[in-house]
Amino acid sequence: MSNIYEERVMMIAAGDLQEFVPFGRDHCKHHPNALNLQLRQLQPASELWSSDGAAGLVGSLQEVTIHEKHKESWQLRKGISDVGEEVEYDEELYVAGNMVIWSRGSKSQASAVYKAFTVDSPVLQALWCDFSIPKDRSDKTEDSTEVVEKCICILQSSCINIHSIEGKDHIASLPFQVANVWPTKYGLLFERSSSSHEVPLSPAREPLPTMFSMLHPLDEITPMVCLFGSARVQYVADYSMRIVFLNAEPSILMTYDATQSVHTIWALRRVKAEEQSAVLKFSEQVGTPQYAAASSSFTVHLRSLSKGDSPVASPFQNYSSIHSQSRSASSPSIHSRSPSISNMAALSRSHSPALGVHSFSGVQRFNFSNHAQSPRRHSACHSPNSAMDSFFAPETELIVPELCIDHLWTEAFTTTREKNSQASKVFITTDLCGQKFLCYLVESQLQLRCVKFQQSNDMSQLIFGSVTNIPAKDAAPVESIDTMLVLESNGNLVLYTGVVRVGKVFIPGLPAPSLTMSNQMPRPSTPLDNANTPSKPLNKHLGPLDEGVLSPVPELRDSSKLQNSSYIDDCTFQQLSTFIHSVRDPVQNRVTLELSSGSMVRITIPEIATSELVKRCLQGIKCILPREVAVQMLVRWYNAYNAPGGPSYYSEWNLFVTCLMNMMGYNTDRVAWTRNLDFEGSLSPVIAPKKARPSETGSDEDWEYLLNSDYHKNVESHPLAKALRLDPLEVKSPKDSLSPNHCLDSTTLLFPHIPAIFCVLHLIYEELKLNCLMGEGIRSLVVLLVQLARDLKLEAYLDYYYRDYPVLVKTSSQACIIDPAQTGFMHHPSFFSAEPPSIFQWLSSCLKGDSVPPYPYLPGICERSKLVVLQSVVLYILGDEKAVLNEASNYLSRITTGQRKQQTELEEPRCSFQHSTSASSLAEKLVVWMTNVGFTLRDLESLPFGVALPIRDAIYHCRQQPASDWPEAVCLLIGRQDLSKQACEGNLPKCKASDTQVLSSELPSTAESEEEDDGMNDMNQEVMSLIWSEDLRVQEVRRLLQSAHPVRVNVVQMPEVSDHEYIEEKENRLLQLCQRTMALPLGRGMFTLFSYHPVPTEPLPIPKLNLTGRAPPRNTTVDLNSGNIDVPPNMACWANFHNGVAAGLKIAPASQIDSAWIVYNKPKNAELANEYAGFLMALGLNGHLTKLATLNIHDYLTKGHEMTSIGLLLGVSAAKLGTMDMSITRLLSIHIPALLPPTSTELDVPHNVQVAAVIGIGLVYQGTAHRHTAEVLLSEIGRPPGPEMEYCTDRESYSLAAGLALGMVCLGHGSNLIGMSDLNVPEQLYQYMVGGHRRFQAGMHREKHKSPSYQIKEGDTINVDVTCPGATLALAMIYLKTNNRSIADWLRAPDTMYLLDFVKPEFLLLRTLARCLILWDDILPSSKWIDSNVPQIVRENSVSLHATEMPSSEDLNLETLAQAHVYIIAGACLSLGFRFAGSENLAAFNCLYTFAKDFMKCLSSATASIAGHYNLETCLSVVLMSLAMVMAGSGNLKVLQLCRFMHKKTGGEMNYGFHMAHHMALGLLFLGGGRYSLSTSNSSIAALLCAVYPHFPVHSTDNRYHLQALRHLYVLAAEPRLLVPVDVDTDTPCYSLLEVTYKGTQWYEETTEELMAPTLLPELHLLKQIRVKGPRYWELLIDLSRGTHHLKSILSKDGVLYVKLRAGQLSYKEDPMGWRSLLAQTVTHRNADARAFKPEAISAFTSDPALLSFADYFCKPAANTGQKQEVFDLFSSILYECVTQENPEMLPAYIAIDQAVRRLEKREMSETFDLWQIKLVLEFFNSRSHQERMRKNPHRGLFMNSEFLPVIKCSIDNTLDQWLQAGGDVCLHSYLSGQPTDESQLSILACFLIYHSVPTPAQLLAGGLEGCTTFSELLLKFKPLGMPVRALLRLAPLLLGNPQAMFL
Repeated sequence: MSNIYEERVMMIAAGDLQEFVPFGRDHCKHHPNALNLQLRQLQPASELWSSDGAAGLVGSLQEVTIHEKHKESWQLRKGISDVGEEVEYDEELYVAGNMVIWSRGSKSQASAVYKAFTVDSPVLQALWCDFSIPKDRSDKTEDSTEVVEKCICILQSSCINIHSIEGKDHIASLPFQVANVWPTKYGLLFERSSSSHEVPLSPAREPLPTMFSMLHPLDEITPMVCLFGSARVQYVADYSMRIVFLNAEPSILMTYDATQSVHTIWALRRVKAEEQSAVLKFSEQVGTPQYAAASSSFTVHLRSLSKGDSPVASPFQNYSSIHSQSRSASSPSIHSRSPSISNMAALSRSHSPALGVHSFSGVQRFNFSNHAQSPRRHSACHSPNSAMDSFFAPETELIVPELCIDHLWTEAFTTTREKNSQASKVFITTDLCGQKFLCYLVESQLQLRCVKFQQSNDMSQLIFGSVTNIPAKDAAPVESIDTMLVLESNGNLVLYTGVVRVGKVFIPGLPAPSLTMSNQMPRPSTPLDNANTPSKPLNKHLGPLDEGVLSPVPELRDSSKLQNSSYIDDCTFQQLSTFIHSVRDPVQNRVTLELSSGSMVRITIPEIATSELVKRCLQGIKCILPREVAVQMLVRWYNAYNAPGGPSYYSEWNLFVTCLMNMMGYNTDRVAWTRNLDFEGSLSPVIAPKKARPSETGSDEDWEYLLNSDYHKNVESHPLAKALRLDPLEVKSPKDSLSPNHCLDSTTLLFPHIPAIFCVLHLIYEELKLNCLMGEGIRSLVVLLVQLARDLKLEAYLDYYYRDYPVLVKTSSQACIIDPAQTGFMHHPSFFSAEPPSIFQWLSSCLKGDSVPPYPYLPGICERSKLVVLQSVVLYILGDEKAVLNEASNYLSRITTGQRKQQTELEEPRCSFQHSTSASSLAEKLVVWMTNVGFTLRDLESLPFGVALPIRDAIYHCRQQPASDWPEAVCLLIGRQDLSKQACEGNLPKCKASDTQVLSSELPSTAESEEEDDGMNDMNQEVMSLIWSEDLRVQEVRRLLQSAHPVRVNVVQMPEVSDHEYIEEKENRLLQLCQRTMALPLGRGMFTLFSYHPVPTEPLPIPKLNLTGRAPPRNTTVDLNSGNIDVPPNMACWANFHNGVAAGLKIAPASQIDSAWIVYNKPKNAELANEYAGFLMALGLNGHLTKLATLNIHDYLTKGHEMTSIGLLLGVSAAKLGTMDMSITRLLSIHIPALLPPTSTELDVPHNVQVAAVIGIGLVYQGTAHRHTAEVLLSEIGRPPGPEMEYCTDRESYSLAAGLALGMVCLGHGSNLIGMSDLNVPEQLYQYMVGGHRRFQAGMHREKHKSPSYQIKEGDTINVDVTCPGATLALAMIYLKTNNRSIADWLRAPDTMYLLDFVKPEFLLLRTLARCLILWDDILPSSKWIDSNVPQIVRENSVSLHATEMPSSEDLNLETLAQAHVYIIAGACLSLGFRFAGSENLAAFNCLYTFAKDFMKCLSSATASIAGHYNLETCLSVVLMSLAMVMAGSGNLKVLQLCRFMHKKTGGEMNYGFHMAHHMALGLLFLGGGRYSLSTSNSSIAALLCAVYPHFPVHSTDNRYHLQALRHLYVLAAEPRLLVPVDVDTDTPCYSLLEVTYKGTQWYEETTEELMAPTLLPELHLLKQIRVKGPRYWELLIDLSRGTHHLKSILSKDGVLYVKLRAGQLSYKEDPMGWRSLLAQTVTHRNADARAFKPEAISAFTSDPALLSFADYFCKPAANTGQKQEVFDLFSSILYECVTQENPEMLPAYIAIDQAVRRLEKREMSETFDLWQIKLVLEFFNSRSHQERMRKNPHRGLFMNSEFLPVIKCSIDNTLDQWLQAGGDVCLHSYLSGQPTDESQLSILACFLIYHSVPTPAQLLAGGLEGCTTFSELLLKFKPLGMPVRALLRLAPLLLGNPQAMFL
């Protein structure tokens, strides 16, 4: 096609221009880095630039700045927000010197720096790149889900910095000099810069690869391979091949071969596995020695060189190995990345730095093409005959290539090709019809070459086609409007679409280049040319071009802008000599022009269309026309729409109609309605403004013009005009009424396609009907359609439009004649149907169940029609599920033209939801399918109510019982925001901490100052006040547990006591109280567990442990440090440790904490070291210590501070629970002599640290049954004391620790300990438990035990007192829950007096506990079971706990029996606590509570002395702990009272340990503020055994029997189990009813119970399902049979379960009994009329603001409105019905129906749209599918209990029947017989026709109704027309010819 044919087409006006300066340039000047530049300028320049190789610069400052100029560069792109959606701004990446500046800005908003980076050496290149990381790094397949990381990459000479938006930074050092970096779809692609040394001087050496890829900043840089035709895969090693362009989507790259001067296009993809192996296996083919190892030789050498041994016969020997050794010695940084590649740097970096100048000229500089080669250079691969390589291959692993390039296309090879014809700019552009071109600009020849390409039919590859050359100096794509801007050599800017010229671009403010420059070429006369001539109106102003261009001042569209911008003035008048030099930085439709003067301006290329309607029509017409015609049509429209100057105030639509009709051959000047479109004159935008106005005063003609205007007619027919009672004005017929017959010009462009265009416009019209918001557009479109239908003589269509818009479609209007001879030229497309396709008619037929033809639709344009057809009708009403899956060929016919293949291929992806979500019923399938297609609530609201009804019905059904696993979008669509919010986040807002501060500050100010620092202010008050709403127990707990305020020391001074003694007395009393204060932090840690999210910029506040007192009445301070009494040394050090743990445990596991913050918390002064040690342990327990760097761990341990070591070792081990982590194992082993090799040096490790390390080993190896560890721990239980006081103190705690650790390692393995049978673990443990001879010590530690201890003489027997507890518990843990009777019998309490004397009573407690834990399933929550553990002899002879007087007996030792009795009972109680931990089991609670009471009575009775006070206190503490374990987290009041009672006891036997036990019980009771409970998993039981070990310390520094730090291991047993319902609308916690279903077990059947949430759930493995019960909240089911992970994630995120209040309900807080809800009121007056409902009452039962305001404004009569009361009553009852039926969203539909009926009654219905909707609603309720659904559940559904629909139906019938009787029948008769009808009756007639589905007159004639005489004949003949009987009854009188009416 000739490019010049349209030289006279008008110009295109570009949008306003702005001066463009890259934002980064300005920012650079003010950036701190600019200072360094100034400093550097003071040095001599030779030093300054020598690094870049340009050493010979003279040191003048001016030259420096010039150099700076050269280095700046920038690129722009379309803004991408962090989430990835499109946003309206440009992003700029600016590079200068060492800086990269990333800014964002647009025309409307000022630019701002988003990020600025400064690096150490000059930046060579900066670019954006997205790295895609597969979810699981193992498989790299294409389809695996990938996370995309958006990054910015900065290339320097030796490394590349990569910064991701999330804030990760990577630096990768580069193993070679890089010439260029390209971002690809997969990662980065590097081009190695080639150097002169690499040109193969002889074919002795294989060339090294030149292209490398890096798929992730942490991956290796790997060479790329290429595939050329069917040749084998090989590395890309052609140094004369340079990349000139790379594109991500489609993933292709273009290279230029310098030796042959040709461009080639390649596809870039991941390597397939077989190709990888082909490249790598190549070395093994021995058969062809010259190819052996060709490809892999270089990797082998790299690896072997990097290992330091340079191979003997390396082909690189000549220069590289010497080079490499010097390099690698000197640059450690190269090794910092993967050492395997480091020496590539050596091999390929040029020797002289001067050669590293990167530019494209560098490519040509090294073109030594002196070696003869085949012309196909791609496959040539010089491979050395290096058979030696196979020797090195085995010891090195090869670099596996990641990316591959496939050859796609090479440009034709011409002989006259110049050497430097490399493309300087390449881009991909799309033309207006969707064809893609790859364009590359060859500047040396001033040519833009465009290669057309498209995807093959199977989408697998790209096919490249013909090349078109366009003369051009520069070019840039304009993406958003599918065109490109070409700068011709004469300085003209021309717009092209693909290779079709659109027109010149006229830039206001820049002079057009003088016309003499334009190409004077002879214009060939082409047929296309003639297409322009006949349509005279177009020609009028398309004359010579000069007219539009040479006006002295350019006309701007909006001249007001001109005056303000001085810049444009300057342009216009002073810089006339400037011309455009180049175009750059295209983004969307904005582009920058570089002017010859050096300045830059940015212009906007205008859009194709802005109005939605015009866009739709263009799209449809484009879709249907042949490509060439479509492009021409769009080009003309574009020119007309964007002409410079011209009126911009007429509507786009009118311009479009005129333009379109002109192209179809109409003379728009002579068609009445187009002539009156809102602008005067013709379509000549250039000339129109220049016409002289006839007179400024105006004339009568103006008024007539207005009356005749289309606008006036629209206003008259507008419903508003009727409402305002405006009388229609008389319109004189225009004077010069034109001759009615006006012939169409058949030679125009679109004339042959009129039927096709008409058809498409009709389908668009139908599509717009499905959008309520497009009403105006439909009215405009129908006028055009009527004109076309009339001219094409399509009566059926005219009748159809008349029925839709009776008022707009006037009967008499001017028809244009189409010459019958010309109709032959028209193409009637195959999809043209004589019957107009109507979407409403189609739906209506479906609802009635008639068979229907498929509905035609245009892919991509009529998407709504397609959705409606498929969704609501086919799927939901016809129940055809397959239709949705295979795109429904039976229901839809897709309209396309033959050549439009690839567009249909690109249809939106098929939605298959079979796998993702569960959907059972049709309604569910519909809803899930809709969200998959992307249908949202907003779309639903814009659907007409009749069409939306089936969808709303489906939604209504789904809303009742949704599945809990539906995705967020589905839940939003069905209006369950509670579910969608749950799916999307499910965290209580993080600001809760600040809320609670507000709560506490409501207390009076005195209290507030005290509140500050007790460490309990961060609890979530809101939730706790819901759980315990009746009383202040939380405040009470807080009071009991606070340790930051001084205690009250209340001592009365007796008269005989001297003052000094009195002071001592007070201090002694304080010392007693301090025993209690020091035990409090343990409980506080439990109470505040995981309740706080720390601020990363502030240290964690640790409340002070206050050990002072205040003595009343004068409140004097009592202090222990006064020196009056002896205070034990280091008394508070463990208390401080516990205080630190308590503070650290506040931190929730979900908090964001890093290594730096942990170190930042380190205290300055040494006194706080113990607290910090505790803080470290706490961080380990909540999992944060894994983030602590190994370096810091090492730092802490080398300090040698005992407490820090204990805290750290335990913390790290707890964090790595059960992982067998090697590094932690090493760390712990250093502290355990037994784990070190026998020859190692003796380390002096403090005893307590050894204990902690042993427990640590147990934790790290928990449950692994690791043999070596178990063996060592087993021998450590009985470790004998050594010489020199080794292992002599506190041996008990070490032995216990070893036992506990052994138990953890073999936890629950029982008798199946694999590979340990020779250790005889159980027998050895039994021996440790009951004593006997020490076994011979086997194994490696023999030497250690040679010399016995000098202090302790144990002989060769086992010291049971030391080993028994550890061994007992180890047995318990190994056989935990195994129900192994034989082991359990070893643990029975002895039943003879003789044997009883041999066992310490407290060991009986442990044995009983161990035995019960093994026989887990036998534990029963009854006192009978507890007593059954006591041996008979004790039961018969001991004192019962209730006895009052002493029994006497000679032969039995009563004391022994009594002690045995209480300890055995305590052990049994403790096992009950373990068995029912966290279950709140009522029987267990009652049982334990009675025992606790008994022990308390016993303590105060006379018999207490037999058993001993200390023993009884211990047992009481144990029972209290068990109680708290059972009731953990529940805050039970009775247990709280017991704890409070124990808290008050401070004198006598009450020591530190008992206080610790009591306050631990109190803490467990309120674990985590009621959010946590205990678990009974094996791991939890092990942790609890360590924490509640029933031997309590005597004083605060006592660690003899049990290390105090282990008390905190309860954290490992705590799990979040609180479910907090949160109202999704108010975002506050609330009450709701839960129904919990338990799985059946051996003890009980499957049962359900109701709980009022917020509540602690039972353990999840016991549950089957949980549901939120109605009636107040929407039901919600969480099914646990499929797995508990969903519920677990809810619980771990603060347990937030979103619930949604139903309409008409109040929350339990506002209405506890449910008496105020709306439904309750309806029950009270069942039969009362709905009008009894008062609108004022609505606020009582709903809080939805929309409904409240509706009630306010529409349901209450105001003083001045003239509305009748009945309207308000109607609205009230509608509102009432919507609310009670749970579907307030139906309110608009009700009102629309009501309004429509009122309009019909007043005969004011100017369009029948609403009537159609009512008809569809009625038909939906009569449809078969709906009836069936109603049968299944009769009381559910829309409009169900309503009298609304029948009333509406009745009133419509009445209105139409009255009209028929009042003379409508005459009107109807004339319509049916085809005579003109009375104009005033038109609209009501149309309503009648639509409502009764009356056939058109043509159909009646075809039916042959003449001879009918009886109604039965009529029925028979009307059957095929599908008209309902009730309508037929109304027509019968007219058709049968007897005038008397026949109404029923």
